[in-house]
Amino acid sequence: MITPEEYKKLIEADETITENDVKDMNQEFMDFYNEWKHVKYRFGGNSKKGIDCSAFTQRIYKEKFDIKIPRSTRTQVKVGKEVKKSNLELGDLIFFKTGKVDRHVGVYMGNGDFMHASIKGVKFSKVDKPFYKKAYWTSRRIIY
Repeated sequence: MITPEEYKKLIEADETITENDVKDMNQEFMDFYNEWKHVKYRFGGNSKKGIDCSAFTQRIYKEKFDIKIPRSTRTQVKVGKEVKKSNLELGDLIFFKTGKVDRHVGVYMGNGDFMHASIKGVKFSKVDKPFYKKAYWTSRRIIY
């Protein structure tokens, strides 16, 4: 498996990340999803008794990649570097404005899919589903 530090070195050295490196990262995300897929949503939650969206993204980065990101959506949106929706890559954080003050975050998984702790629990959704397409706010790259 490629570590975040190795990934950063490859980028800095302008070397190519292999297909196997991407597969390894994808497997880490999928392993995490499989551990959490039956967990219900709970605002402020940060355990398998219930979890909210920003705790979900915080935990996945810490537990699978040893990368610390802030706890709240409002602070997570300030880390990493901004990326255009058209340039999303595996692992990018994707943010939505779901109300006047409500914000939501998930992890982009490729092929238009993202995983997140939604009101219906931890699940996959499509970025271009009408609700999310309208609510799209911004995206951030944490692993680069």
